[in-house]
Amino acid sequence: MSQVVNKQIQRAPSTSKLFDDRSLEKDYATLITLLKPNMQVLDIGCGTGAISKGIAKMVQPQGHVTAIDNTEHFIISGKETYGDVENLELLHTDLFEFKTHKKFDLITAARTLQWLNNPEQALAKMKSLLKPGGWLSVLDYDHNAIEWQPEPPVSMQVFYAAFLKWRKDAGMNNRVAEDAAGYFKGVGIQNIEVHNAEETYKKGEENFINKISIWSKVAQSTQMVDEGYITNHDRLQAIEDYDNWIATDAEQMVMKLKETRGYI
Repeated sequence: MSQVVNKQIQRAPSTSKLFDDRSLEKDYATLITLLKPNMQVLDIGCGTGAISKGIAKMVQPQGHVTAIDNTEHFIISGKETYGDVENLELLHTDLFEFKTHKKFDLITAARTLQWLNNPEQALAKMKSLLKPGGWLSVLDYDHNAIEWQPEPPVSMQVFYAAFLKWRKDAGMNNRVAEDAAGYFKGVGIQNIEVHNAEETYKKGEENFINKISIWSKVAQSTQMVDEGYITNHDRLQAIEDYDNWIATDAEQMVMKLKETRGYI
């Protein structure tokens, strides 16, 4: 991990397969309008490569996707799962350590800037890897604007407030989705577009329980306890109360997500 990438909630290797639930169509659908046959694409912060695989399919027959992530067990898992995708290369490397003579038609970063403490520097590196006329697309959250219906238990609200403070103290921007266009301008990306991609999960939908349970999964980590942001008692209480709320009262969760794109 480079000096400009902050810590994030630690995940065990066994969680890698959770990323395989993602797909281009479900989790980065706004990008599809940019994808053309034969594109050379760099996908940054690819996780296991589930979305990268979808991009690779869209840029056939001569297109290629280079997908990078700085978490080694994600890349190992992705190679096991998507090793048969001939035009997809998965690499374990950090963006700021990634070296190539190649230039790309499109660079993507989904849910990645949220973990960086200086996204403008990251975007400047991405811009340096684009061909003239190449596109940059970033998809990310405004964590401050999450909506639950009805409100979740107070214990989870306490945990979520601690999560936001933990992120802020580490230099991460909790509203990066709102600020991304300004970052683009700062590094000279032109013709900027912002597309709403918010995620709405409603009770009764097939993926409702899995998606709304994300905060129980985040709370499984003891990292914020170890760093003094919440007590272990309060963390465990948040998990218990939130899981009970999901089973009884939860109706909807909306996570505010936007795609910002532009070209040089």
